[in-house]
Amino acid sequence: MIFELVFLFFAGIFGGVINSIAGGGSFITFPALMFVGIPPIIASATNTFASCAGYMSGTYAFRKEISDHKDELFRIIIISLIGGIAGAWLLLKTPEAVFREAIPWLLLFATVLFVFGGKINARLKKMASNHRHASSIGGILLSIILLGVSTYGGFFNAGLGIITLSYLALAGHTNINTMNGLKLLISSTVSLIAIALFIYNDVIAWYEGSIVLCGTLAGGYVAANVSRQLPQKHVRQFVIVASIATTLYFFFDIYAG
Repeated sequence: MIFELVFLFFAGIFGGVINSIAGGGSFITFPALMFVGIPPIIASATNTFASCAGYMSGTYAFRKEISDHKDELFRIIIISLIGGIAGAWLLLKTPEAVFREAIPWLLLFATVLFVFGGKINARLKKMASNHRHASSIGGILLSIILLGVSTYGGFFNAGLGIITLSYLALAGHTNINTMNGLKLLISSTVSLIAIALFIYNDVIAWYEGSIVLCGTLAGGYVAANVSRQLPQKHVRQFVIVASIATTLYFFFDIYAG
């Protein structure tokens, strides 16, 4: 019990630091929850719960940048709510065995996005700058993409931030602070509505999730103090190695174990 507490807390700290500096903390916290014996679907729901506080505090920190885009906030929040509900519902309706087999593929998808997210966003920004005046059809397509992003986030939290940044780049945003603020707003909205559904269906491991949550909050605080000394490039490289190793482990455990 003591080992489990310490292990989850430090996994949360590590995940919180990584989220604050480079993103990708779920590559640490989600496997940690499964390692202590939490079933896959409950681990995914619990990881969403544990990550939400960091999203919310980040949203508050970027409140000025977010308020500069009041005209699109209502649409973003409504679509994020719908997508978050849809994704959480899909997770709850997915058989445990099917979700377990999907885990390595979901992690692979998130890993590829993490590795190539910068290039994808740069390409999308270029496309967006060339098509500033999107047609009404373009606006509808962007709403559909946001719905898909939000649905993914309600279903599986890992990689949500990177996918959201890609959507925002495609939507024509170029200011990184604005993009980070809107990314955190979308992540918070998706997570909160998904958590409400998870609570209603009693699929959150509160004890383990609360330990990870405390760790992520502590990790975020630590990161604020060490981020200046810690090169983001090196942290990112570590996350890439950890995500690849985690993905390979799940492929081996599920398909060769």
